[in-house]
This record gives sequence, structure tokens and C-alpha cells, in this order.
Amino acid sequence: MKFVDEAIIGVSAGNGGPGCVSFRREKYIPRGGPDGGDGGDGGSIYLYAKSGLTTLVDFRSKRRFKATSGEGGAGRERTGASGSDLEIAVPPGTLVYEADTGEFIGELTRTGGSLAVARGGRGGRGNVRFKSSTNRAPRQSTPGTAGEVRRLRLELKLLADAGLLGLPNAGKSSFLAAVSAARPKVADYPFTTLHPALGVVRLGQERSFVLADIPGLIEGAAEGHGLGTRFLRHIERTRLLLHLVDLAPPEGFSTDVIGVIAHELQAHGVNLAERERWLVFSKADLLTPEEAHGRAGEAVAEIGWEGRWFVISSVTRQGLEGLLNAVDDWLSRE
Repeated sequence: MKFVDEAIIGVSAGNGGPGCVSFRREKYIPRGGPDGGDGGDGGSIYLYAKSGLTTLVDFRSKRRFKATSGEGGAGRERTGASGSDLEIAVPPGTLVYEADTGEFIGELTRTGGSLAVARGGRGGRGNVRFKSSTNRAPRQSTPGTAGEVRRLRLELKLLADAGLLGLPNAGKSSFLAAVSAARPKVADYPFTTLHPALGVVRLGQERSFVLADIPGLIEGAAEGHGLGTRFLRHIERTRLLLHLVDLAPPEGFSTDVIGVIAHELQAHGVNLAERERWLVFSKADLLTPEEAHGRAGEAVAEIGWEGRWFVISSVTRQGLEGLLNAVDDWLSRE
């Protein structure tokens, strides 16, 4: 199973062009002397954050990138043309590591930001550079230096204001599809979401926030069960967590499902357990309004929940407006 939140790519900057050995030979100029020019510099490689990209899926088909090399110098002290820099677009929120050593190189958090990942080689020196009072006719030059060659590991951590948590089939994708223009896969079986998805929730002019749908977590996710550690990394940058709880699962409702997610947040670390988290009881359309609110209220009382909680249905849109306005108000204050 391939996930699009990580990618390994190879980058090769351009080599510097060689310097030139040349002597000026023109009619009526008997003492022309050396005039070999320098080589051009090789092109460098940069990553830049491009708006609209949300995954690293493009790097599954193309994984090698090479900038052009500089051209050699020429006579009449002409410098060779420099190689063109290469810019590679990545989603905002991409972290860059050296693949072989694990060394952290940098991150691209804002749209338009760039990061140099491979420097081009320097052009060589032509023989005119070696002319001196004691060396009137130098025949030496230097080759250009090689450009950097690196293997990079790209890791995407989605940048979102709020993130959706929950067990598989808790209704997260349905909720994201109901409140935004995102169209995640929705089906009546677990693990329909295989990689995180982003959606922009618009409540009016100049009122919007970004919502991330995280693939379903299972018990032991923080230890890697179900590849949960990859999923949990995507909510490390969210400010608010919406924990969706299915009010009418086929196996029967139990408050134990709430504790499972809370335990995984605690085990994952990076202060996720202390982050603001609201309970959102979903699929209320499968029960009568009285049954849905009654079951949610009993669950809140049983676990001693002191935070905010909501009852919603993504199908009938019951409770969605109140929840979204509450999220927007909280985000605007924090």
C-alpha cells in the first residue's frame, strides 16, 4: 500500500563548465597573449511551496531531477553560459530530509517559500586568470566543480486549522464532503480513506478555515498499528481536534471507542493529548433526535467529559451549522 505523504527523490545540480585555454591571435597584433574565459556555473535546484498542491503523489512517477550544467569558457575572455536553476513544486507543509543520513534540511510552510537543496558547481578558470609578470603565456586552466548530488526524503505534514479524528467508519469523510468542496472517498466499509485530505470550509465572506480528514485510527496506532503513526503526524500542526464518534455502529454503541483515541493521542506525544479537542457525535440521522441526544449525553456523563460536544448528521445536515460556527469562533479567538 502506497501513501502519498512521503517520497524519496534524487536531485543532481549542474556541473560547472571548464575554463578555456586560448591565445589571442590577430593580424597586426603580434603579442596577443592569453584570452581564455571562465566556465559558467552549474544550475542549482530549489524546492518551492506551491498553492493548490496537497499531496506528494506526483513524485511517484518522476523521482530524478537534474539541473543543466554550465558551458565551457571561450576565447576573447568570453565566459560560458551558466546552467539554468531548476525549481520543483511541493505542497506547503513539506519537510525535507537527507535520505541517507536522516539530517533535517528544512521545511516549506508558506506558499511561495523556497529552499535550496542542491548547489550548482562553480565554473572553472580560464588561462587569462593565470597571467602574471613571470608567466606571460599560461597554458593552464581549471575544470568546473561538480554540482551536488543528493537523495532527499520529502515528508508532508498537512497544514490545517482543525483535524478530524476517529475510528474507521466514524463518518469523517462524509462530514468533510458535507461541509467543504473536498470529495474524499465515502463508502460503508472501514479504511475508505487511505491518505489525508484537505477541505476549505467557507462560512461567508472572509470567514473560512481548513479542515483535514485523517484516515481512521485503530488501537495501537501510536505504535504503528495500521500505519497509524503516519496518520497521527498529520494532526501535529492542527490547532483544534474534532473527535467524531459513531452514535449507531453495527456492533453497538460503547464509550470505550472514545478512550481508544484519547490513549493514542497520549501515546503519540508532541502534546496532542493536551490540544483542544471536541467530541462530535455523528450519524444522528440513524436515530430519532431524542435518542441521539440522549445517547450522546449519557456518554458524556459516563466518561466525565468536560469539553464541548455536538450531535450532527452529515446526511441531513443536522447540527452542522452550529458546529462550524463554533469552530470558526474558536479559531478566530486563538
